[in-house]
Amino acid sequence: MDSRKAGHGPGQASRVRRMAPLLAVLLLGSLTASGLAQDRPVTTRPAPKTASPAKPAASDPAFEATRAVFEALPEAERKAVQDALVWTGDFNAVVSGAFGRRTFDALTAYRARTGGADPLESRGRAALLAAGEAAKAAARFRIAADPGSGAVIGVPERLLSKRTALPAGTRWQSADGRVTLETRAFPPGGETLDHLFEQATAPLPNRKVTYKLRRPDSLVVTAEAGPGLSYIRYDAGPQGVRGFLIGYDRTLASEVGRLVIAVANAFEAFPAVADAAPPKVAARALAASAAAPPPTMAASAAAGTGLVIASGRILTAAAVLEGCPAPHIGQSTARVLATDPAGLALLGAAGIPAPVRVPVRADPLAADEALIALAPGSDGVLAAPATAVTGGVIAPLQPGSAGAPVLDRSGHLVGLVARYPVAARQVAGIVPPARLPVVPAQAVAAFLAGQGIDEVKPRPEAGPGAAATAIVALTCR
Repeated sequence: MDSRKAGHGPGQASRVRRMAPLLAVLLLGSLTASGLAQDRPVTTRPAPKTASPAKPAASDPAFEATRAVFEALPEAERKAVQDALVWTGDFNAVVSGAFGRRTFDALTAYRARTGGADPLESRGRAALLAAGEAAKAAARFRIAADPGSGAVIGVPERLLSKRTALPAGTRWQSADGRVTLETRAFPPGGETLDHLFEQATAPLPNRKVTYKLRRPDSLVVTAEAGPGLSYIRYDAGPQGVRGFLIGYDRTLASEVGRLVIAVANAFEAFPAVADAAPPKVAARALAASAAAPPPTMAASAAAGTGLVIASGRILTAAAVLEGCPAPHIGQSTARVLATDPAGLALLGAAGIPAPVRVPVRADPLAADEALIALAPGSDGVLAAPATAVTGGVIAPLQPGSAGAPVLDRSGHLVGLVARYPVAARQVAGIVPPARLPVVPAQAVAAFLAGQGIDEVKPRPEAGPGAAATAIVALTCR
């Protein structure tokens, strides 16, 4: 990578000099390091000199019990759990769906930090997936085809806000130039994995290779050089060689580390030509939880979304009642107790237990603030990344999402989706984002107070995942 093209202004000359060792690493190796779709850890820091931990003995009851529960899940759900654990900072390996010590340790760490909730039990899993999506939304992690290289890659756009087109790839950088992500592509016959691997691992005075992996169709190398850490991956196929490299300041390792893992897990060198967007894009845009609705609640009958705010009391959007005057929750009929001109409705239904209440946010939203919307789907609660805009949000939701709660990163309610078009919205099987009106938090707070429902205090340990247990599907009979 040529440092003269890295986007530094004149006032950043001293920073460029400090970053020279890192830029040299990127130039001299195409280089840097790590991670890919192998069933191996995604290395983002110097690898320990000790051998990899031995597999736990079969007599470890906790390990074996967790393995049994994890492996009983469908592959897509196993991968979704691992992906969420990457974003919560607990898992630093490839999202493969395979169970091992790293997955066990990640589940254990997450459970300990969140107060003992089992992340493999249906409600705990919904909370974990929601937490992962919230972190992903906060990073503005966007997975899309890169026109420069032809590969699919995930980019944390909040951090890497500067984008530059290259002759055969794309470069993304942070505003201060301390983090760089670059894609590269070589046509058939233009470059070989052997040569790239040789470049990336060649002895250099200022570079220490900390991890290297060479397979017939791929390579991974991680390195450190002066103040910088680096990461490279290349894959080979009939269309040539494609890959990406990341370089970042060592002092940012704790912040950037999990983003590197996420980029590596999202990377797809040769996506299917027929796909407008790879299947994993859609799968990761909406993380399906395990709290599956009863079989009688078919997706085609979805009328809206309800948020349980007290025992037998469900908050939703008044628009849900326009085409469904007698909604049901499971087998229970929901009675309309009150409506509000702001666009809210309070329903009553027997047998609906009171979950942990979601606090209502008092502060106004910032422009483009990262949010998360929760709505029921055919496979359970869906957590969709959302972005605040004037009067609403932009989010990839589907019919049945009217009344869906919108939360901030702390798990505070910022509003309810006011209404949603009746027609299903999909393009090539992918749910596109749409601009949706939202009933604001202030109107929600006033409506609940008028119905005698007390305000709840925020809990520091709560997050967006806590609300997943309070989501119900409203259906029409």
